[in-house]
Amino acid sequence: MRGQHFQTSPPVRDLRQRVGDTAARDELIKGNLRLVLSVIQSFACRGENPDDLFQVGCIGLIKAVDNFDLSLDVKFSTYAVPMILGEIRRYLRDNNSIRVSRSLRDLAYKALQAREALSSRLSREPTVDEIAAETGCPRGDVVTALEAIADPVSLYEPVYSDGGDSIYVLDQIPDTINTDENWLTGIALNEAISHLTDREKRILLLRFYRGRTQTEVSDEIGISQAQVSRLEKGALEKIKKEL
Repeated sequence: MRGQHFQTSPPVRDLRQRVGDTAARDELIKGNLRLVLSVIQSFACRGENPDDLFQVGCIGLIKAVDNFDLSLDVKFSTYAVPMILGEIRRYLRDNNSIRVSRSLRDLAYKALQAREALSSRLSREPTVDEIAAETGCPRGDVVTALEAIADPVSLYEPVYSDGGDSIYVLDQIPDTINTDENWLTGIALNEAISHLTDREKRILLLRFYRGRTQTEVSDEIGISQAQVSRLEKGALEKIKKEL
């Protein structure tokens, strides 16, 4: 849609003599729209409207064009990308339904600075305990603060690709419910239930799947509550024995 407006970015050096020219400014903005597009692709899994992100990214691009120092020997893209990223992250932070308190953000930034300093000093990634000691804050508070400012990651974000099928974040999360043990237990349970009488199956269905009381079950199937209790207990004993 917007791809038709993307142009080849004009070299900044060719525009140095036209810095005050509005047309040159517009040409530089339009010629670097591809930078905005490449940046917003990294936010594709956030569930945000891409058109909104594109517009916000363009604001960052415009700021980069207006503030770029031509005297510096730096590529314009090197300067512009962080500006675009910053504008989009600020937009996402301000529009996030989950608000992080100012004190928590301050602690998080303090922890990040401590981590950077420790990394340089130790020549390795510091532990949380070391970061906490450096900041003088409790370990739990540091962990909470760092987690609060971490960007959410989509379960379907690829973490590795070797030209074939990609490995996603979802593939790295263990399934603690559908384990082999639970799967085998489920098979054994179904097998044990199959040996019960129809009345015993119905009582267990009403009691444990539909949440009925023994009195309600007795009224529904037309036997006394004592009989329901006896049949229920007997059915559970049979299942226990089978398992």
